[in-house]
Amino acid sequence: MNRVYRGVGVAAICALALVLTAGSAAAAALYKWTDANGRVVYSDQPPAGNVKVETLHGPPPPANPTAVKELANKELEFKQRQLDKADAQKTADNDALAAKQKQENCTQVQGQLKQLGEENLVLWRVNPAGERVEMTNADRRAERDRLAKWFRDNKCQG
Repeated sequence: MNRVYRGVGVAAICALALVLTAGSAAAAALYKWTDANGRVVYSDQPPAGNVKVETLHGPPPPANPTAVKELANKELEFKQRQLDKADAQKTADNDALAAKQKQENCTQVQGQLKQLGEENLVLWRVNPAGERVEMTNADRRAERDRLAKWFRDNKCQG
């Protein structure tokens, strides 16, 4: 009987080595049964005949060794996308605010140009001494030219 157990031990070790070294074949089934002489047999082929067989499955596939790193990279990419999205929103908000401010400035300059063009309207300005003085035609022309240049440079519509 000792010989049978020794044979079973060697067979078990060989079967275990086969399962461990199979690697990609780990999903393949391994069969275990007791033959007519009472010996335990391990094989990758099922036995012939009417024999009680136990099907053994190999160890589960090894875990992904880079799973933690991949998860960290995915999380970092997600956070970067969130930051990019927030930056894009902030830029869009700033652009909208700048466009609104530009439109208000253009409207204001357009109104000033209209006032400067009306000759029967008296306009006043403050001189360097801080005194209020009536604008002359030359003053009006110079101010109108300055505002018209600003209007063109800022690509105002109207």
